Amino acid sequence: MLKVRPTAVAGSFYPADPKQLALMLKSLLQQASSCTNTPKAIIVPHAAYIYSGAIAASAYACLQTQREHISRVVLLGPAHKVGFSGLALSSADAFGTPLGNVALDIEATATLTHYPFVHYFDSAHTEEHSLEVQLPFLQISLAVFKLIPIVVGDCSPEQIRQVLEVFYEQKHTIIVISSDLSHYHDYTTAQSLDTLTSAKIEQLDYQHLDFDSACGRTPISGLLALAQQKSLTVKTIDLRNSGDTAGDKNHVVGYGAYVIK
Repeated sequence: MLKVRPTAVAGSFYPADPKQLALMLKSLLQQASSCTNTPKAIIVPHAAYIYSGAIAASAYACLQTQREHISRVVLLGPAHKVGFSGLALSSADAFGTPLGNVALDIEATATLTHYPFVHYFDSAHTEEHSLEVQLPFLQISLAVFKLIPIVVGDCSPEQIRQVLEVFYEQKHTIIVISSDLSHYHDYTTAQSLDTLTSAKIEQLDYQHLDFDSACGRTPISGLLALAQQKSLTVKTIDLRNSGDTAGDKNHVVGYGAYVIK
């Protein structure tokens, strides 16, 4: 029997109705600026779509030209619900969304367990939204793909880099890092902080990203460590906050979209 991790935030972070969801995603992608980049990786936000969907779409639009060629997605996001050390894999066969099931790359996932800091821990995935909100975007942006979902706990950038390097040279694979930026500052303060954070990300200066920079600073740092090693570049393609989209300007959350190539 197929073991499916069910949706946890459908109906709250994004529409639970598949037709409404598909229309919303297609509209967001159509409104995104045209993108000719063919990235090795992207960094995208993970708030409710009314807040960060347009920003995420600007990065997913860069996958359109590779729609038929990307067959594996390595997806990392920070843990919000459960505290643990290392990286958490899922023992599920698929992750469910209103658009259907996303099959996991079970064999490739299993190869990661030789790292002592990587382990199966389904509880980290059960209610986690940082990965789930990316799945409908991927389902609309790509044709057929398999998923390696990883929730990031307490670990080092070097550990993340090691895992990402396993897949870096493999064809037809995209790395997706899920992260928001600053949290709950006023609009002007958030703009200043997020601009500084984006500069650090573009400069691959992950050593100076801190807790206030981004909730996903650890997976971002691991990706930037890999980017340093492989002489990759990072480009900011969208930088806004919830005050620009659907929230007030008193307590905002920052969102950035980045392509790495």
